[in-house]
Amino acid sequence: MSDPPISGGTRGQVQLRAVSEDEAGLRLDRWFQKHFPDLSHGALQKLLRTGQVRIDGKRAEGKDRVEPGQTIRLPPGVSAAPPSPSRTKPRAAPAVSERDAAEIQRMVIHRDDHVIVLNKPPGLAVQGGSGTEKHVDGMLDALRFGYEDRPRLVHRLDKDTSGLLLIARTGQAAKRLAESFRDRETEKLYWAVVVGVPPRREGTIDLPLAKRPGARDRELMQVDHENGQKALTHFREIDRIGKRAALLAMWPRTGRTHQLRVHCAEIGCPILGDRKYGGEEALLSAVTDARRLHLHARRLTLPHPSGRGELKAEAELPPHFRRTVEALGFSTDGV
Repeated sequence: MSDPPISGGTRGQVQLRAVSEDEAGLRLDRWFQKHFPDLSHGALQKLLRTGQVRIDGKRAEGKDRVEPGQTIRLPPGVSAAPPSPSRTKPRAAPAVSERDAAEIQRMVIHRDDHVIVLNKPPGLAVQGGSGTEKHVDGMLDALRFGYEDRPRLVHRLDKDTSGLLLIARTGQAAKRLAESFRDRETEKLYWAVVVGVPPRREGTIDLPLAKRPGARDRELMQVDHENGQKALTHFREIDRIGKRAALLAMWPRTGRTHQLRVHCAEIGCPILGDRKYGGEEALLSAVTDARRLHLHARRLTLPHPSGRGELKAEAELPPHFRRTVEALGFSTDGV
């Protein structure tokens, strides 16, 4: 399919490009990668930060998802440059090795015409970044299963968090899944082993979060009552060992970066293995896998992207989490 027409056409002018039907649900940064592969990630982020890229006249972020018929504003110099010979053919995605293809296909716990559900193991990144060569996004071609469209990510998990990850098989499915997350129609249940116990057995944590200023880690978060975004987590204790440790069920009502990890640390019971937010207090000397993060996306319930019924999925615990639950003698009944 050829690109939609661009208004304008001379270098130095602001231009507008329409989003095509086959690009429904695509992240804005992926849209730029598709159309302007020579534009670096850093350069795009600068354009976004300064408001030079807009969707239907509104400021945009790289994570925003585009929809057919929307208009993307391109600042001068981005699209007007004539294509070089290297751009005449689409850039081919790196081939997925047989080993990686087999690995990601083993993660599949549900598949239909619209969506694929994975049980992601801990330690595997969802997307690439500095120093990250292996990630789910780079393996998605192995999940085509005869489809022409490349499957698409619709949300993410931290590298060391295990559990449910949804993959859209079509642009329309990606759009509907993204809307379900945005409109909070998705109920997400996480399990976590925490060091210490919460102040009460059930409750809601309402602490706004913001990025920690000046931190080298771009995703390091903190509670910020003045500038933070609203972050709400409901929790219920499943079981405990005195005041030493507990197994929690948690339902994030918002989707802030590292929300559950920061919230647990802030109420005095950091997630086991989460030294980023809990330091040495996030360890238990008697647990063999104490240095591994014990946070698992256990269950998802949301409207099916087909528009018919619900999609419900549940992911088994990873081996290290299961060993810890058994070693500490936690009961998992009732959740």
